[in-house]
Amino acid sequence: MGSAPENGGAARAPTGTRDVLWPESWRFEAAAARFAQLVQGAGYGLLQSPTFEYASVFRKGIGEENDVVGREMYEFADRDGKLLALRPEGTASVVRAYLQHRPTLPWKAWYATPLFRHERPQAARYRQHHQLGIEALGVADADMDVEAIWIADSFLRGLGLARFTLHIGSMGDGTCRPGYISLLHEHLAAHRDELCEEHRQRLDTNPMRVLDCKRPECRAVTAGAPRLLDHLCDACAGHFQRVRDGLGALGVPAEIDYRLVRGFDYYTRTTFEFASAAIEAAQNALGGGGRYDGLVEMLGGDPTPGVGFGIGLERVLIACEAEGVFTDGPPPLDAFVVDVAGGDAARDLTAALRRAGLRADRAFDGRSMKAQMKLADRSGARLALIVGPEELRTETVLLRPLRGDGGQRSVKAGEVVAAVQEERAGKDGT
Repeated sequence: MGSAPENGGAARAPTGTRDVLWPESWRFEAAAARFAQLVQGAGYGLLQSPTFEYASVFRKGIGEENDVVGREMYEFADRDGKLLALRPEGTASVVRAYLQHRPTLPWKAWYATPLFRHERPQAARYRQHHQLGIEALGVADADMDVEAIWIADSFLRGLGLARFTLHIGSMGDGTCRPGYISLLHEHLAAHRDELCEEHRQRLDTNPMRVLDCKRPECRAVTAGAPRLLDHLCDACAGHFQRVRDGLGALGVPAEIDYRLVRGFDYYTRTTFEFASAAIEAAQNALGGGGRYDGLVEMLGGDPTPGVGFGIGLERVLIACEAEGVFTDGPPPLDAFVVDVAGGDAARDLTAALRRAGLRADRAFDGRSMKAQMKLADRSGARLALIVGPEELRTETVLLRPLRGDGGQRSVKAGEVVAAVQEERAGKDGT
């Protein structure tokens, strides 16, 4: 008798991860395909970068004091002793790829990738989750911020979501933010004893993070704190107004959020976040992003403006379920071939159907007629294409509808593909 398997057994997914099986996985695939179509139509090209990077990419880009780096990032030494990290967010990897390959600016890239964070697993939050995102480098124009926000908003609405809100703000820049941080720190320090324990300890290293705290004690203190939007320099104020005007012109509703502080050190000026009212408030962020004009420099490059966003795919699909939208399943098979005459017809016929762009499957292992028909019905196929000894002798195929009305009929073997195409066109209304 062997010992008990470690961590609950090798036949279980690691804590905080999950398998997504068919047909649920179709929704992942379909949502990603819609996103790809949308962003490619706006001039973005796919970037596929490594799942892991040198840890320094994220330590420099996100910031050493950030919780993602300090508490959540999967960091490890490889067999060569190099310190690596599984990607905890998408933007720093894109910027690293830009610095390595130097594509012509402006460079507009999109990605669909898994991200990894060692967080406490809970509903809508996994240690491996998937993100769809875009990044645009080399453009300082506020209209690029508007484009990014419009794309994210269009994607969510295109899935049928309606119960979400866009929050926008500005982080300022190196001209106005330092002065504001001093004012904020002065205010918070005067109320240090009223803050939660975590932010009493971290107030001096990053006072802006207190604005993002959801605990009642911190919310009460920050309610009376100075607001960054009231202390923007002229350039940042003008940039933010241009973003607001652009969203208004495009019909994208947005709420100004004076507390909106994106969690990474690289953000400057525009920040935004989409929050769903259909799912639990603590986990209602669908995605967000902003401008990061200093990130390329932080990773060792020349000053290069950038803006982008990331959308959590799992979180979006949970919101879709809550709103009852984007619930269709995968398209059914057009035909399931039932062959009780040796299997050659099933092999050749399924290949012919697939070459014609039809969805087709078959049984294997020489199963009985009854067993194959059960498989055909379970497959969800519209038609069963039956080949027995008599059909083989007469070079015909029996078409039997498995869904809806209609009787079976015999079709010449050479006309089966056209007959299935005709059935499909009639069902789809095309």
